Amino acid sequence: MKEIKAFIKPIKLEKVVAALKEKGFESVTLSECEGTGTYKREDSLPSLKFHFADSKMIKLELVCQNEEAEQACQLICKNAATPYPADGIIYVSDINDAYRIKTGKSIKRFNI
Repeated sequence: MKEIKAFIKPIKLEKVVAALKEKGFESVTLSECEGTGTYKREDSLPSLKFHFADSKMIKLELVCQNEEAEQACQLICKNAATPYPADGIIYVSDINDAYRIKTGKSIKRFNI
């Protein structure tokens, strides 16, 4: 299984989530965050109030089967892109297993 963490612009959130949902990726977790990334705004300064970053971002997280990861990443890229710098980034990590709390059963489809 794969964990996908995508940092995207807030203005693209609805489009990305709708595209993922349309292709069967319905369980996502969303968090507001700020990022500095490689793009640097000249007026960006460090602050003790955490508002030091270049831009507001949304962290979208989802876990999927190995064979679904590439499709999910391509959907995010296609729907999160803007004509401006600093669209975001996607990280993909391995997940050994995942369990539903209600049933205690694994959601892993294949034991590879």
